[in-house]
Amino acid sequence: MEVAAGALTGLVVGLTGVGGGALMTPILLLGFGVAPVTAVGTDLWFAALTKIAAVPAHQGRGLIDWEITKRLWMGSLPAALVAVGLLKVGIIGPHQPRFLMLAISGAVILTALGLLFRGPLAVRDLAILDPGDRLGHRSRMTLTLACGAVLGFLVTLTSIGAGALGAVFLTYLYPTRLTPARLIATDLVHAIPLALFAGAGHLMFGNVDTHLLVLLLCGSIPGVLVGAKLAHRLPQRILRWAMALVLLVVGLKVWMSR
Repeated sequence: MEVAAGALTGLVVGLTGVGGGALMTPILLLGFGVAPVTAVGTDLWFAALTKIAAVPAHQGRGLIDWEITKRLWMGSLPAALVAVGLLKVGIIGPHQPRFLMLAISGAVILTALGLLFRGPLAVRDLAILDPGDRLGHRSRMTLTLACGAVLGFLVTLTSIGAGALGAVFLTYLYPTRLTPARLIATDLVHAIPLALFAGAGHLMFGNVDTHLLVLLLCGSIPGVLVGAKLAHRLPQRILRWAMALVLLVVGLKVWMSR
């Protein structure tokens, strides 16, 4: 079961750049009965290592926008450090599973809504923004840093958001610069060091189930390689809507089980 769950999630990540946390964390919580903080810590390593396997396929086609990626890291990594500090002092921890379940369910639902509105955002911005980029370089950089900070904090506490919410932010900020394929690749690469950084904090606190992680990766790595190869061939709109509906159901189930 663990290998199959990893393979399914890896396939979705390869196809859309989304789902490493938004799918796997609820699966660990609801399907395998893993404690919330252990689910978050294990999933951070799962998402990072799964996405690393997909990088060569995207980099080989020159799809990664490294300038944007660096801007996001400047906001997300310091924010992840702050969130790790909160974990260390016990503001968020194993003794507060109810709060963590609430945060996870909220992040999943936000991710689903982000996927649903990602298309309309792109259409709207393409209509009002000219190629000269009306926001301006300085404003866009500041907003990118801020979005990175939000992602860093959210991902460290819940393991969710780096993929889908990151893609929503990038769609809004760079509607004419990032094609769908470049958006998927750039968002995916940004999530890797963020997940590793946040995952290291959870590993120090014993929040990672290494045996379960190995089983999940046995399925996810082949799955993400297949998905990355198919990503440019399948209609992203259909995949996005299907993913959003699944996440809404999962988010509501986690909310009710908290």
